[in-house]
Amino acid sequence: MGSINPAEWAANVIKQDEIDRYLIDGDDFIDDNLIEQQLEEHRDPDPKWIREIIQKSLEIERLEPEETAALLNVEDEELLNEMKEAALEVKKKVYDNRVVTFAPLYCSNLCVNNCVYCGFRKDNTNETRKVLNMKKVKEEARNLVKMGHKRSIVVYGEHPASDADYIAESMEAIYDVKVETKHGYGSLRRVNINAAPMEIEDLKKLWDVGVGTYQVFQETYHHETYQKLHPSGPKSNYRWRLYALHRAMEAGIDDVAIGALFGLYDWKFEVMGLLYHAIDLERQFNGVGPHTISFPRLMEADGSPYTQNSKYKVEDEEFKKLITVLRLAVPYTGLIVTARETPEIRREAMQLGCTQTDASTRIGIGAYSEEYTEQEKKRQQFILGDTRDLDTVIKEFAEMGMITSFCTAGYRCGRTGDKIMNLLQEGVEGKFCKLNAVLTFREWLDDFASEETKKAGEKVIAQELEEIENDSFFTENNLLNEFKNYYERIKNGERDLYI
Repeated sequence: MGSINPAEWAANVIKQDEIDRYLIDGDDFIDDNLIEQQLEEHRDPDPKWIREIIQKSLEIERLEPEETAALLNVEDEELLNEMKEAALEVKKKVYDNRVVTFAPLYCSNLCVNNCVYCGFRKDNTNETRKVLNMKKVKEEARNLVKMGHKRSIVVYGEHPASDADYIAESMEAIYDVKVETKHGYGSLRRVNINAAPMEIEDLKKLWDVGVGTYQVFQETYHHETYQKLHPSGPKSNYRWRLYALHRAMEAGIDDVAIGALFGLYDWKFEVMGLLYHAIDLERQFNGVGPHTISFPRLMEADGSPYTQNSKYKVEDEEFKKLITVLRLAVPYTGLIVTARETPEIRREAMQLGCTQTDASTRIGIGAYSEEYTEQEKKRQQFILGDTRDLDTVIKEFAEMGMITSFCTAGYRCGRTGDKIMNLLQEGVEGKFCKLNAVLTFREWLDDFASEETKKAGEKVIAQELEEIENDSFFTENNLLNEFKNYYERIKNGERDLYI
């Protein structure tokens, strides 16, 4: 932190001109009254129309707000079941039966904001504050690699001690880590970040060091509720946060991720907010929307009584419905369900079209490299629902017939931004990903899996190989022979081969 005064630093974070450039006639893209009106007008929707909307989603077309509002208001069990079946079918069309795993890595919990629901908030005296130095960052990353992880989302509080320069340095440190495995070396090949909104100049620094996906959650899209829950700090500026990802796109970061914290306001409103966010990104950036959408539920946080008393708590059935609607509303975008949820809920979420989840999750600062009790409250942001290790989670997915993909090929081959959006919408990206999922899963099984998990994984590999052999796409595009060659080379110990 040095001599930098956090209050003075915070007062200079926001650059108004980097908000105004994206406004529409001086307004942002969230019209609270319009959203409430759309939800009210489409109560008790016509079943015929709902089935037409479902069909549109199955054709991998993004839904309009009115259509999404209608889906949110469906109460008929038969129609809900049709929506759930379609959600899984959409996921399989776009992403096949893959699931991507990652682990969060928390680098700092110093924060200049005072969000009433967060354990990291500035005035929470229960929190033990810490910022990892680069040696400790590498130690944390090393332990993630030893678990078998290839991706991480790195999390930072908003504070001068963890500014853009610190984030860039920590990313470089993480990419630098190499760990010896049974065959060669393992590393974190994809470093995504969850960090505060920044100005374009700072965002370019992150792009220069190879940032993966840049993730910023609006938390709540409802203007009045947002102001109540964010009383001070840069985060109190709704629009600075709302356009964080627009600035990232302008800075060259072409994979961005949106999300809302469900439980702060009405869940139906938040789904509509997420849709409008996706629409505006697509409108302003040549059809490129969010790479992923997250929908964490509010969980208890030590020193933050609000988390125990919210009147907008989302029940399990509502949670499953909102996942279903999001899958149908933005069919070509990844959906992330996190370890906030219990194993049971995560299993069901995967059957509703989720594509990514975390495992071996620890959310304390320095938690992977120190003796650590998961429910230790003084170093973490909230309480987790699922702390199972990566091997256990992958075994469960394999038993469900799903393949865990550790692929990062698309990013290194340039299949990002508008390129990946087009491929996703056309159902082509899933073909490349299927091949790379098998290659990376083969690698992971041989390097990290327990015997039980490897046994379950071999069945999935066999199933995938048969499907690849019988899919004419791979022969017509001259991919089959290259894939078979890479697969044999990986079996023989080579690593990090991708198509």
